[in-house]
Amino acid sequence: MKVQGKVFKYGNNVDTDVIIPARYLNSADPEHLKQHCMEDIDPAFAGNVKTGDIMVADKNFGCGSSREHAPIAIKASGISLVIAADFARIFYRNAINIGLPIMECPEASAAIRSGDQVEADFDSGIIRNLTTNEEFKAKPFPEFIKRIIDEGGLVNYTKSKLKGGI
Repeated sequence: MKVQGKVFKYGNNVDTDVIIPARYLNSADPEHLKQHCMEDIDPAFAGNVKTGDIMVADKNFGCGSSREHAPIAIKASGISLVIAADFARIFYRNAINIGLPIMECPEASAAIRSGDQVEADFDSGIIRNLTTNEEFKAKPFPEFIKRIIDEGGLVNYTKSKLKGGI
């Protein structure tokens, strides 16, 4: 599977309180969460993000609390992929659990800029910056993680598996 979109770029240590501020956790509704995604670090994000866009960050993306609301807000906003130098461990697992594709690639994270057009192939791990014609190699998803993402998350994956669909 491939995705392509405009990049929203962030720095190091973007924590879950910045991704979705605690004052909006009175609801787990993705439609509510997406309206406030990234607003403390990028107030224009929710109004500018388009379905298919890509988020890129530096080190330790998703650090902080273990709330699943953070990857839910990102996915609901329309982001098709998050690329980072590395992810906080709990955020990484929560992203996979809710079906938000993420890729670790320090080289891509360092070179890609906000506004660049980027394409990524989940099967090969190839990330292409279409703006600069640079190419990077991330580790591709293992087959079982691809299936979880394709199904829209762990709950849907499990339901499909129990019905004999996988």
